[in-house]
Amino acid sequence: MNYQSFDDLIASMTPEVYQNMRRAIELGRWPDGRTLSPEQKALCLQAVIAWESRNLPEEQRTGYMEQACKSQEDADREQPVTIKGPDTLQ
Repeated sequence: MNYQSFDDLIASMTPEVYQNMRRAIELGRWPDGRTLSPEQKALCLQAVIAWESRNLPEEQRTGYMEQACKSQEDADREQPVTIKGPDTLQ
């Protein structure tokens, strides 16, 4: 099959293909035992995330973290971030 874009590929993915890619990422191997290259792993991860964003509710997606620890008041406030340089990390 010839895909015109990454979006075409994602749109044509079945749940079975999605599950196979997820499993391959988790194990580092394809179903036939061949090892995923770093490039294959990165592309599969992109495809899995894109497929999930189209087909799953947010709470079922890879990497979802519930924000249960924050109150609404905390969520509305800005939280400053301090970045320290290598010479200040001692």
